[in-house]
Amino acid sequence: MSALPLRAALASVGTAAFLLGLKGVAAIATGSVAMLGSLADTALDLVASLVTLAGVRYAARPADWDHRFGHGKAEALTALFQVVLIAASAVAIAWQAVSRLGTGAVSVNAEFGVAVSALSITVTLVLLRVQRRAIKRTGSVAITADHLHYKGDVALNGGVIAALLLEQMAGLHGADPLFGIAIAAWLLWGAFRSATLAIDQLMDREWPAERREAFLRAAARHPQLRGVHDLRTRSAGTHDFVQFHVAVDPDMTVAEAHRVMDEVEAQLAQQFPGVEILIHPDPEPKQESAT
Repeated sequence: MSALPLRAALASVGTAAFLLGLKGVAAIATGSVAMLGSLADTALDLVASLVTLAGVRYAARPADWDHRFGHGKAEALTALFQVVLIAASAVAIAWQAVSRLGTGAVSVNAEFGVAVSALSITVTLVLLRVQRRAIKRTGSVAITADHLHYKGDVALNGGVIAALLLEQMAGLHGADPLFGIAIAAWLLWGAFRSATLAIDQLMDREWPAERREAFLRAAARHPQLRGVHDLRTRSAGTHDFVQFHVAVDPDMTVAEAHRVMDEVEAQLAQQFPGVEILIHPDPEPKQESAT
């Protein structure tokens, strides 16, 4: 397995730990509910990143006698754990924001809060780049869930900046808690998307139609195949599994059929690296001659 998911998970842990300390100071200094929401989200980021790191490490373990298809689905379970944390964070932020609207309290030290949020955005963008590279090369569902969350963090920090500027510098009271509510809604949407990805893997959802069609076209290129059918696909973490049937000449020997299957697997491996393939050859029915 590629080391990229592990590196991305380690980068996520380091980023979350740094931002947690930074935002803790900012939340105390500003009293902003949007900043408090950002702090709570970052605290959960750290927990989620630690769980992601553990999940990615476990998912990377090779197949054994008890898990013959490997441990890849540990990533989907990790992603679901992240969803629970994200949803809990969103509910807490929304509750605090509504309470803040009722009391009419205002935040202070906007300049410091804006500076902290701007630095947070910069650091998070660097992390997102590392994660995108890992996702592009491995398709890790755990890193994908983490990536979606940190993309939300960029918007979250942008919302904190807007809330502080509008409330303190433009005199628009109530902007801070309203942005807190908007941030909570954003987090819930991200949780829903992450849950969808994880559940799709746990339920062995088929590949997207475009990828399935590309695979079928690639498989059918071998000149000795008479057809391809019964394609089934699934994913588990960074691992993909495919099985399908092919029609071959009914007079082909077992040795010849085995050679053809090896050639088909080799050509598919070039276009779909890392995919575990199982091919079942079927003799094409002979056409009876008319008498």
